[in-house]
Amino acid sequence: MGLLDYKDAFFVGVFMSFMIGPVFFMLLKTSVLKGIRAAIAFDIGVVLGDVTFISIAYFGSRSLLEKIKDDPRLFLIGGLVLIVYGLITYLDKNNKKEIDESTLEVPKGNNYLKLFFNGFFLNFINIGVLAGWLGIMVVVGPTLGMNPTSIFWYFTTVIIGYVFTDICKITLAKQLRSKLTPLVIYRIKRGMGVLLIVFGAVLMLKAFIPKEKMDQIMDKVELPRKSR
Repeated sequence: MGLLDYKDAFFVGVFMSFMIGPVFFMLLKTSVLKGIRAAIAFDIGVVLGDVTFISIAYFGSRSLLEKIKDDPRLFLIGGLVLIVYGLITYLDKNNKKEIDESTLEVPKGNNYLKLFFNGFFLNFINIGVLAGWLGIMVVVGPTLGMNPTSIFWYFTTVIIGYVFTDICKITLAKQLRSKLTPLVIYRIKRGMGVLLIVFGAVLMLKAFIPKEKMDQIMDKVELPRKSR
């Protein structure tokens, strides 16, 4: 893996951390009501849920991806997954509604173990999170040659980006909660949906561009970066 791959992985983690949902608001609420340590205990549970989903996505799709990793049609599959996920995010009717935080109960007292399990199960029951990680695995796995070591370090970097962003959210919880109006939430989720659709469309285009041509394009893109 090159430095550019690690940068991409880090920003994937940042992106995933800002997917608005119950976990996002529960993290902010826990930080405001219980403090930073309680929010970190909750977040560790959330991250463990994500690691579980990543493992399921990897082992569940590995045999299929191994067979078709050099097939250009894989870009069509990966792009389609991202576009569908983006459309679901963009068209979600709940985007127009403020998430009812009163239904998100924070355990009484600083029971860190209970907060940990709350974070894990609140994340784990959201099947949309699994779909997101599966989409990333379908896209990233074959580009890394389905090499277990490269995939491990790629997703480790993703998780680092995810945790880094969550720590920022925890420390800025009060400011974030006051600014996340229903309109802002609506715009953020729609914007994320558009980004996913664009990324998916670009990925699908790769299926129709010869590998040699794509390598030439990437070389031209990287040359200015190397000269800086």
